[in-house]
This record gives sequence, structure tokens and C-alpha cells, in this order.
Amino acid sequence: MKKIKNFEDVVCPFCGTLCDDLKIILEDNKIIEVDNACAIGTAKFFSSNVSEHRYTKPMMRNNGKLEEVTWDEALNKAAELLANAKRPLSYGWSSTECDAQRKAVELMEICGGVLDNTASVCHGPSLLAIQDVGCPTSTLGEYKNRADLVLFWGSNPVHAHPRHMSRYSDFIRGYFRVDGHLDRTIIVVDPRTTHTAQMADMHIRLNPGEDYELFNAIRALCRGVELDVKEVAGVPIKQIKELVEILKSCKFGVLFFGLGLTMTKGKHRNVDAGISLIRELNEHTKFNLTPMRGHYNVSGANIVFTWSTGYPYSIDFSKDYPRYNPGEFSAVDILKTNDFDVTLIVASDPASNFPKDAVINMLKKPLISVEPHKTPTSEMADIVLPPAIAGIECEGTAYRMDKVPIRMRKVKNAPEDCMADYEIIEKLIEKVKELKGE
Repeated sequence: MKKIKNFEDVVCPFCGTLCDDLKIILEDNKIIEVDNACAIGTAKFFSSNVSEHRYTKPMMRNNGKLEEVTWDEALNKAAELLANAKRPLSYGWSSTECDAQRKAVELMEICGGVLDNTASVCHGPSLLAIQDVGCPTSTLGEYKNRADLVLFWGSNPVHAHPRHMSRYSDFIRGYFRVDGHLDRTIIVVDPRTTHTAQMADMHIRLNPGEDYELFNAIRALCRGVELDVKEVAGVPIKQIKELVEILKSCKFGVLFFGLGLTMTKGKHRNVDAGISLIRELNEHTKFNLTPMRGHYNVSGANIVFTWSTGYPYSIDFSKDYPRYNPGEFSAVDILKTNDFDVTLIVASDPASNFPKDAVINMLKKPLISVEPHKTPTSEMADIVLPPAIAGIECEGTAYRMDKVPIRMRKVKNAPEDCMADYEIIEKLIEKVKELKGE
């Protein structure tokens, strides 16, 4: 007889929205139905079912091909590489849970390596700006209940965070926003006419890479300064003035910003200007901002690394204490300068999105991948350690994009003898300590 199990209020381990209202139906340890999730979240749950794309056994490269080995063989070889390395690099960590991230700090400290997470290629500039000027922020629940003005800048949640608008920022009915979409004004600032822009009440179409100029024009007009130009960043002054009046007259506003600010010209200075604008708008009304974090626990990686070392990403332990210098200790920079000898990639696929030079250098030296699925990185790795998928096959804690910690549930067993990420790293720590005589 088939065993059917139902799970409710399951947390989705896909994006920084961390939707916590999913319903999962399981049949003989196989997910057969996912309700309330977006298409991408649904696909992630179904991907946990064993398929030709899933690793179920540790793998090691032999004569150019990955072959199945025992856990002891794979862990011993990985630990040997890390223990003998002069400067190992570990990157990723944003798509796993906080216990594994905590163990990552311990492992790299023992190895004297460099520890980085995906923030260095996405919202790292946001963290630099927040360190400079602070961050007037709140929770997604507050925005849902109170915000009557939502400003998306350099962000396209319809595609990147598919349920964000329906749960927190647009269509959802809040305590003080009982009419949902009709009770809110949605503004999008983006050079492209995205699907989010098509749904907005106002679309400010600026020139690519000129966000900093537009922010400061808005700030000047907020202060009552008259600008003697016809346009700024490709936006007519008349439209900017209209935007300023809307911003100043709302009751509770929120700015959600994405990689359109952090990974374009200006980077952290764009975010700095955005935070300064929010601070000045608070002289007229109530306004907050929140970065639209991508990976479901990249906020957690930054938080765990910070309370462990004092720094959120790009951390170097080669001097036996943590040092922080984005642009020098970031994974891309370390790979491009060839200043490493072993790479440990956890819950990430840099071969798909890093610069060509960085990927070529990464593949020239030993590569260890902790990854449940076949990816370009894992397929070219020397050792593959397959973990259970956090939030589906094992429990764990993740931080939502607004830095609210949420406990993820286990709904099914992992295939074969796959271990959780933190268990794999824990065993590596034990073996590295043993090899180093600690």
C-alpha cells in the first residue's frame, strides 16, 4: 500500500522571500504535489526526487571521469587537499542553512583560507553602503500591512521573486491596506520595460547606469532646490517632480532595490544615495528600504559570517585572524589573480556565471563541490560530495530578505546516504584537524 503524507506551512528554499505557506503531498518518499509555490519553487521541490540530474553517491575523478566512491574515500581526499593547501578558497553558502554556514567559518579558519559567499557578486555593494550610512528598514509584514507606496528600483520581482507582490508588496490585503492593490501605488524605476514595470502605476525609464544622478536629482528637489536642466538621467524634470510629490505625500513608503543598483555603474554609491534619499524622505513621511536578496539564505550567510568573524563576506584567514577586503578577498578576484590552490564550492555554481578567466583558473586546480545536482561546476569538479537539500530533506534555519530568521522543515528523506551540508563540513573539519595534528 502506498503511503501518502501531507505537509502544510512548509517553507520554500528558493528565493529571499522564503514563502512559508506551501503544501506538500508525498507518496512513498516522492513529492507528487506542491501547492502555493511559484513555478520555480515548485520545480525545486520536484528536483529533490531522484533523477538522472541528482547525485546520490560521492564522486571522484579518475582518468578524467567522475566515478562513484565511498564517503570515507571522498572525505579523506577532500580533507587531504584542504589540509595541505596553502590558501584554499571556499565560495557559495547562500543556498544552504545557517548551521552549515557556521561550520564554514570554522573550516576556513582552521585551513587559513578565504571564505566568500554570493553577496560578493550581487548585494555586496548594498552591505558596503549600509556600513557607511545605516539602513532604515522594517519587516515584510510591516510593508504588507502599512505601505501605501511601493517603489521597485532596479528590480523585477515578477521574475526574480514571483510571489513577493502577491504576499507582501502589491496584491495582498494588509491590516491598514484592506483593498490590496487598490490601496497602493506601485512605481518602478528601470531602464527596461519589465513585466513589473508593465503592472506599475508609474514607470520611470532612466538611462542605464545613471541611477546615482537620478537619486541626487530627486534629493535636490525634495529639499526645494530648482534644477535648471530639462532632464536628468534621461527622465524629464516634470516627471521627476511628479515622482517627488508622490514620494513626499504617501503615508508609508518602501523602496525595494535589486541588482540594477548594485551591479551597475556606481555600485555601492548608488545604494548610498538611495539610503540618503530614504533618510531625507523621513523628514516628510515614513519611508523604509529593503534589498531584494536573491538566494534564499544569502542574508543568513552575511549574518552568520558577521557574528562569527565581524565581516559579512570576502574574509581572509591567512594571518590566523579574519581580514575583510572586498575587491581583494572576493572569490572572483582571488580566482582571477590565481592566488589560491584549492577551491571548495558549496551550494553554488560559479562556472555558470563567473568571468571566463576566473573559471579557467578555478578548473586548473583541485575543485571540491558540495552539490546535490549536476551543474557545470560539479561536473568539472575533482570531488563531488552530494548533500541532502536543506528545507526539503533536512531541517535548518534561513534568514528572509528582511533578516527575519525562519525555521525550515524536512518533508522527505534524502536519497541513499546523503548527509546534510553541515554534517559534511563537520566531518571535513574533524579530518582536517586530524591531518594537521590539532
